[in-house]
Amino acid sequence: MEHLSGTEAPIEGRLRLIGALVTLVFALFVGRLFELQILEGAVLQQRSARNSVRTVRLEAARGEIVDRAGRVLATTRPAFELQVVPNDLKNAQLEYEALGQLLSRDPEQLREAVGQPRGRSRFQPVTLADDLDWQQLARVETHRFALPGVETRVRPRRYYPQGQLVAHLLGSIGEVRQDQLEKASFAGYRAGDVVGQSGLESRYESHLHGHAGGRNVVVDAAGREVEVLDEVAQKPGDRLVLALDLDLQRAAAQAFADVPEGEPERIGAAVALDVHNGDVLALVSRPAYDPNDFAGGIDAETWQKLRDDPLQPLRDRAIQDHYPPGSTHKAVVAEALLAAGVITAETQTFCPGYFRYGRRTYRCWKRGGHGWMNVVQALKQSCDVFFYTHGVELGIDRLAHFAKSFGLGRRTGIDLPGEASGLVPSSSWKKEHFHQVWFPGETVSASIGQGYNLYTPIQLAVSYAALANGGKVMKPRLVLRLESQDGEVQTRVEAQQVGHADVTAEALALVQRGLTAAVEEPGGTGGRARVPGMLVAGKTGTAQVVGLERTQGMKEEEIPFRFRDHAWFAAFAPADNPQLAVAVFIEHGRHGSSGAGPVVRRILARWHEEQLAAGPPTLGGG
Repeated sequence: MEHLSGTEAPIEGRLRLIGALVTLVFALFVGRLFELQILEGAVLQQRSARNSVRTVRLEAARGEIVDRAGRVLATTRPAFELQVVPNDLKNAQLEYEALGQLLSRDPEQLREAVGQPRGRSRFQPVTLADDLDWQQLARVETHRFALPGVETRVRPRRYYPQGQLVAHLLGSIGEVRQDQLEKASFAGYRAGDVVGQSGLESRYESHLHGHAGGRNVVVDAAGREVEVLDEVAQKPGDRLVLALDLDLQRAAAQAFADVPEGEPERIGAAVALDVHNGDVLALVSRPAYDPNDFAGGIDAETWQKLRDDPLQPLRDRAIQDHYPPGSTHKAVVAEALLAAGVITAETQTFCPGYFRYGRRTYRCWKRGGHGWMNVVQALKQSCDVFFYTHGVELGIDRLAHFAKSFGLGRRTGIDLPGEASGLVPSSSWKKEHFHQVWFPGETVSASIGQGYNLYTPIQLAVSYAALANGGKVMKPRLVLRLESQDGEVQTRVEAQQVGHADVTAEALALVQRGLTAAVEEPGGTGGRARVPGMLVAGKTGTAQVVGLERTQGMKEEEIPFRFRDHAWFAAFAPADNPQLAVAVFIEHGRHGSSGAGPVVRRILARWHEEQLAAGPPTLGGG
């Protein structure tokens, strides 16, 4: 037998060892391949597909809201947002540093916003900026090749081109809340969807919302889209056409802002209605807010500022707040006195400047008295004693009946959420709420719009429209029609009469004479609302905020702002052919004539200009 030499034996041993090692490594590869392909193949295939094919949601644009002439009040504009997919970030720290420089943001804040997602969340995009300006967008796009996992996308964003001008009327939007998702009306919505949260945006959410689409895309290792596999187009929301006249709205808002030097901007509300069909031609509440602040999700600082503002800019004072109507109520009281037969056109009452009832003495605003007054003169000069005297004869329950027939003390039904009901007091109401009887002396105050009476500006506008149109109480019509996105009419909103004042034509004509005299004749209290070339009928009102003892002895300019009286002015025009009714309320505006009168005049003057420019026919009809 031939033996190997001493040199050959170690070599053969090493070869066998190497062969064994190669076989072992190969066996390990085969085993791992078996595990990946056979044992975990299905799971890994799904995971691979998930990494390479992604579903991108395509949000739908909300429908437009336009005024009666088609001018845009709310629309949608493209907004560029920046997102990161955590799983696709190759060098997260370096990319956060780069994004911080490109966006002028703190890199650590960006890192905290993304967090450390696990599982499927690693593949979900996280939004770091939702409305890039063009400069930011250009910087990011220039460096996209070096930022794997970073994406920029276009999404629709709500835009209100008029800013604060129609804020309370349009309302605001925001992410759908969990309690809303649990309601049947929000079936099909999901967390993160944007919905109307107030105003018309909320009331007509189903019409304005639209339907989202989506597409499946293939992405590369850096998360960039390389191919669109399929797509379902989004369907934009539909259009809302309002009765609003943007020019009239602007005139009213500007009148609130134009104040004498040294005076604060007016706080309050203004409403203008077509007396025949209830069309809301202007609805202003001040102070206001910018609904664009809510369009992309309001930041905490802005929200806190709005909530903490003592002037409450988020409240719609035109419909959500109610106040004592002051002497504007005298027009309705006069109608009640005439309709109930307590007075006639010839009834004369002497005003010495005070009225004694029981042990109390009630003063007229004119200390020296007005002398002999009939109802027309009492309205013209706003004589308190005339209404004290005959209001007690009428009684609170009959007065309440007539006031309610004018639509006062109840919601008007305007297409806006959150409307207050106001209050018309009666003996049964007091017994129910205070468990006390009504005292006749309380009727004295109620007869001039003080005491328990509380009306919203929209209610007062509706009642004066009824005074002007023959007694018809119209539901305020804010929306004229609902249209599809291409302009096809889906629904027309018809004018709706919801009641009729319990008065006679003769009584209405007499009160209209008194209201016209208040504005147009010398000695009338409403001369500040006079408009050249057009007869105006109207009534001032001053509502006390605190008892006279708090301000006794003070000059008017020395009274603290919060203690000043509220100012009202309600009117309709033209007085000889009424078309437009206006109610204006100014918080702490002192006097109806000087505080609210100039705002009424601006609104009426603007409307008169429009009518002269357009020529006949004027507003009215269905």
